Amino acid sequence: MSASPISRLRSIVSGSIGNLVEWYDWYAYSAFALYFAPVFFPQSSPTAQLLNTAAIFAVGFLMRPLGAALLGAYADRHGRRAALLRSVQLMAGGSLLIAVAPGYATAGVLAPSLLLLARLLQGLSVGGEYGTSATYLSEMAGERHRGFWSSFQYLTLMGGQLLALLVQLALQRLLMPDALAAWGWRVPFVLGAGAALAALYLRGQMGETEAFEQEQKAESTTSNTPKISQFALLRRYPREVLTVVGLTLGGTLAFYTFTTYAQKFLVNTSGFSKAQATEIAFGAMAVALLFQPLLGAISDKIGRRPVLLFFGLGATLGTVPLLRLLAHTHSAGAATGLLIGALFVVSGYTSISAVVKAELFPTPIRALGVGLPFAATVAVFGGTAEYVALLAKGRGVEEYFYWYVTGCALLSLLVYWRMGETQGSGRLVD
Repeated sequence: MSASPISRLRSIVSGSIGNLVEWYDWYAYSAFALYFAPVFFPQSSPTAQLLNTAAIFAVGFLMRPLGAALLGAYADRHGRRAALLRSVQLMAGGSLLIAVAPGYATAGVLAPSLLLLARLLQGLSVGGEYGTSATYLSEMAGERHRGFWSSFQYLTLMGGQLLALLVQLALQRLLMPDALAAWGWRVPFVLGAGAALAALYLRGQMGETEAFEQEQKAESTTSNTPKISQFALLRRYPREVLTVVGLTLGGTLAFYTFTTYAQKFLVNTSGFSKAQATEIAFGAMAVALLFQPLLGAISDKIGRRPVLLFFGLGATLGTVPLLRLLAHTHSAGAATGLLIGALFVVSGYTSISAVVKAELFPTPIRALGVGLPFAATVAVFGGTAEYVALLAKGRGVEEYFYWYVTGCALLSLLVYWRMGETQGSGRLVD
């Protein structure tokens, strides 16, 4: 029996709120690392402390493919709702562990060990969250507005990043620096753990998708047929897996370039103060939130492929001139406008990333098929974007990074050009 529009809407909103909370918790680590680094590591040097926290951040990134594999397979076997509940449970546990973990002065090497464990849990969580969330939103949304509703995945992802930044700005204004360094940095993780528990309750009220339930009924009628593992099943779709890699390559690199790396670029290259850079990046991302449902809705009218081509062409032709302009811009308004323009182009990918990938795979393998190749590509290209950019900057060849982003966008453009239209492909139905 098809879900009612109200039931669909309630489930989509609950799933989206959970996605926002998960990404808030993920980004809170990087936002507050400067404050808690001295707590968890020996008082050798500030640089060493930050490198240690950055290394643990990177390990969390590398856990994302494992999380995508484990929770994606779980979602395809036991249900989207069940996997989303496990995902938010892992995130709640990771955030709570950071909030209460003792410092190095109290617990010695146990302190950084607990921080590492917490980040491993968070990495597993967000790794599994993307593919399962993309699958759930795409399957739950009706066919007419599937692009619009699935765009809420990146809207809430970016919203979580902005929320972490808002909490940071609020605490910086409410607390003295000594208090923030001593105990105030624990507040965002307490908030994150509490919000994750609230998201757990909301997700507990969600319904399962009709597509998964129909698949389960079909399997029950062939109970004598030996079941194939999800990973063995995935090997039957090499073209689709490679398509997800190609879809993601340019998009994830451009996204991380114009979001997380943008603040450092504005300070190190454009010459803005840290406070100005934060305000510019925050303002641009706040506007970019509105682009997600807009372009998602447009894809429902004209198809997914034209929107992807818009991103591919824009990123291939516009990255180098835009970054050159941004590098020599000293006006906060102009810098904000340039970043908004960049993020509008990037939204051609982010707004429909979830639904395009979900439309590539059949129901029995959808969560794993979407999540695993995406997470692996993000770990290799998105997770290293900042490192590659800073390496080029340090060696005096910063423009090499501009061309690196351009080259990856071109590769994705070739994928978009050769791939067929996924909307109405028949693999994702009401």
